[in-house]
Amino acid sequence: MSSAMWSGNASRKIVERIVVEGELILETPAHFGNGDGDDITDMPLLVDTFDGKTPLLTGASITGALRSYLREREHGFRASAHRTSKSVLLLGSLKSDDEGEQSPLIVDDARGINPKIDMRNGVKLNPSSRTAENDALFDMQLWQAGTKFPLRFELAIRATDNAPQIKTSLASALKGFDDGSITLGARKRRGYGRVRVDAWRVKSYSLKTINGLIDWIENGSKPLSVAPTNDINAALGTGDLIDDARRVFQIKATFALDGSLLIRSGSGRDDKEPDMVYLSACQSDGSTRPILSGTSLGGALRARATKIAKSLDRLGNMQTLIDRLFGAEMNKRGNRAIANIANPTASRVTVREEIVKDSKTDLVQNRVSIDRFTAGARDTALFNEQPVFGGEVIVDVQLANPKNEEIGLLLLLLKDLWTGDLPLGGESSVGRGRLKGKKAELIYKTPDTQDGSFQWLLEASANALSIPDEARERLEDYIATFKTHLRGPTNDTRN
Repeated sequence: MSSAMWSGNASRKIVERIVVEGELILETPAHFGNGDGDDITDMPLLVDTFDGKTPLLTGASITGALRSYLREREHGFRASAHRTSKSVLLLGSLKSDDEGEQSPLIVDDARGINPKIDMRNGVKLNPSSRTAENDALFDMQLWQAGTKFPLRFELAIRATDNAPQIKTSLASALKGFDDGSITLGARKRRGYGRVRVDAWRVKSYSLKTINGLIDWIENGSKPLSVAPTNDINAALGTGDLIDDARRVFQIKATFALDGSLLIRSGSGRDDKEPDMVYLSACQSDGSTRPILSGTSLGGALRARATKIAKSLDRLGNMQTLIDRLFGAEMNKRGNRAIANIANPTASRVTVREEIVKDSKTDLVQNRVSIDRFTAGARDTALFNEQPVFGGEVIVDVQLANPKNEEIGLLLLLLKDLWTGDLPLGGESSVGRGRLKGKKAELIYKTPDTQDGSFQWLLEASANALSIPDEARERLEDYIATFKTHLRGPTNDTRN
């Protein structure tokens, strides 16, 4: 007689199941692509094949974001995980580990609620001329901010597991949804895919008791009806979260708009609208506001950083420095994309999409193109524009795993923005896009006590700039290190 195919001794001996639910809300538009282009758009969205229109955020995408965040929180940015890492304990072993175990965490696909689609145009800029490259215009579909995705997780704990450690790992991973550390979808380092989870619902089923087992069988797949909470750590009954090993330098600066700013939305919405309308986006509260897009800001910062570094470079380190910061640009050879460096990596600089506050958006300017030969108006060259005037905007730039020379370059970029020397958006040649600095927070977070974290506030006062005394020498050292990195040591104190 053949032996039984299954027995209790061969089971996983699951003693507890914990169900966690939350409602994920898009704070900025997000692109969850289907991997294909079509005749309508270059980058269409992934939808549920059941009805062909409902947004789909796959469990695989959610799991990948959780794994990446938890690994970096435990080991640092772009550090590798190992078999005993908390991300492996919670989300299963790496593909290279043939002896590893499956994840105890079940992550469901999330189907979006009340979706609306935005269209955004993108273009690659030539860093030397700051004009568009040939054949580099593309468009992409985005789910609007405010789209909601119900999240559901189920954690299976075995008798042999270290339950407190697994719960702490789950709480630490989900904390990334609360503080903005986890972003989802494409181009998330350029402002897309910022999310939040307002409240969590948690219920534990003890499978060691008859009542608990029956409760899970009857209700385990149903939506939770327990009271929501904002503290996932307390809801899971864990102690302290996993220590944060990430190193981040952040510039969060507030600027006044010195004149007008024009970031084009593509075209007017109908025949009665101006030819060029400022880019606005729906917010998570349902309002539509003018924005400073992360893609526009990121492109301007990269172009100016390249210009600064190129002007100082004597050792040939310029391109490596720019690629290390902003990611290697992809060149086309035939139908194949090729990176400028052997091992292309994503940008370590993250910029956020921000609202242009308190600006006037109802003023239209009429303009005309002038023929340089006759000094008269060109035929059919009359057009009108609707930029934003006045107001203020926040520029939020973060650099992961910073080096001193990289911080020095970011400080020079802040200086150029502060003084209006680096305009943003289009038509900078006619005076648009210039900013005037009001205040800037410089934040350096690191677990390294020898290097030392800091948080300094720089403020504009009259015609001067107020800088904390303890910041002056260190900021000068960052810039000096940047210059030395490109030019080598020098004894000329004037430089």
